[in-house]
Amino acid sequence: MTYAFDKLDEEKVFKDPVHRYIHVRERLIWELIGTAEFQRLRRIRQLGTTYLTFHGAEHSRFSHSLGVYEITRRIIDVFEDHPDWEDGERLLCLCAALLHDVGHGPFSHSFEKVFNTDHEAYTQAIILGDTEINHVLKKVSADFPEKVADVIGKTYKNKLIISMISSQIDADRMDYLLRDAYYTGVSYGHFDLERIWRVMRPRDDQVVIKYSGMHAVEDYIMSRYQMYWQVYFHPVTRSAEVILRKILHRAKSLYHNGYAFRYPPGLLVPLFKESMTLSEYVRLDESVILYYFQVWQEEEDPILSDLCRRFTNRRLFKYVEFTPSNYQIYADLREAFKEAGLDPDYYLVVDSSSDLPYDFYRPGEEGERLPIHLLMPDNSLKELSRESDVVEAISGKKRTDHKLYYPADFIHDLTTHRSAKERIQSLLQ
Repeated sequence: MTYAFDKLDEEKVFKDPVHRYIHVRERLIWELIGTAEFQRLRRIRQLGTTYLTFHGAEHSRFSHSLGVYEITRRIIDVFEDHPDWEDGERLLCLCAALLHDVGHGPFSHSFEKVFNTDHEAYTQAIILGDTEINHVLKKVSADFPEKVADVIGKTYKNKLIISMISSQIDADRMDYLLRDAYYTGVSYGHFDLERIWRVMRPRDDQVVIKYSGMHAVEDYIMSRYQMYWQVYFHPVTRSAEVILRKILHRAKSLYHNGYAFRYPPGLLVPLFKESMTLSEYVRLDESVILYYFQVWQEEEDPILSDLCRRFTNRRLFKYVEFTPSNYQIYADLREAFKEAGLDPDYYLVVDSSSDLPYDFYRPGEEGERLPIHLLMPDNSLKELSRESDVVEAISGKKRTDHKLYYPADFIHDLTTHRSAKERIQSLLQ
């Protein structure tokens, strides 16, 4: 356990555009940052395909992970000497904050949808497996990696630690909102971070907010709401995600059908076969995926080559608003696309996005969320939406948006299927 208390000879700092400086004094944290698995996060963008919409969104999960660590470190500084805070949990909390995203794959959530992977499961596997991260964590104690993995998996006995990293107001969300707003250049995601962490308090098994800080939390929740609909669910970003997913689906389908690739997808084959080992998974990053997209433009399969050209050169699909009640129109469009020689499985895609900006506690419901509690002047706790008119107005209200994506250029250039072209244009209107 002596390693857990080891300090660097002098504090290391990372210059950061969001937090100004990120401070590292513990040797364990410094060594974790230097591991191959953590350095891999430099090669995975935080916002996936969003850089094709907001050109500044090139920041990585590496910088975000450092930011979550720094916010957590500052919250712990506020918690010190509080009777509900166990100082012996400090290092565990910092490690979990730093490593919470280490299992993300390239293009993160789009990648997961195609291959049915789970970044949290891979995060736990990296922490517990034969990795540099595991070897560093074991220097603390043999069971320390398991404790970190339990925090990630939300099964650790001390629920307060979990809530600091994963809840409706946590270090993860606070960093990505501010960081993503900074790099996309929008004004929606800003809120008073320092005010929030200064009014956070440990209470039993959760983080609560002093009543005096309620307005800062309202600002945070509205910032989150705006960021989801103005940035994260931006229709152009979603168009790029649609094409990215279809490329991976097409490559997987071609592989299973015995297609002879001019440029074989060697590093992706274990994924296609659903037999990927941990060491194979951590070799994947966005440079690998983008390499295949670049060379597959020369493949003989017209769908794969076209989709790769579209993604690489940002020739994205257009979209129209769509509602599930228009299913018959969608079915008619599929038939018209087939008549025009366009495969609707790849060129006619319904994409849906939904978000619940804040929810109160409803026991037993799927995906239930623990609410944000306010610490009142009389030391009692009250759920946020019961005190805030702003939060009450959006509490429990899920918003869903559906769009239909299609290649407008292909339809415009149709010359040999005029009747199908006219039908498609009519249906899209």
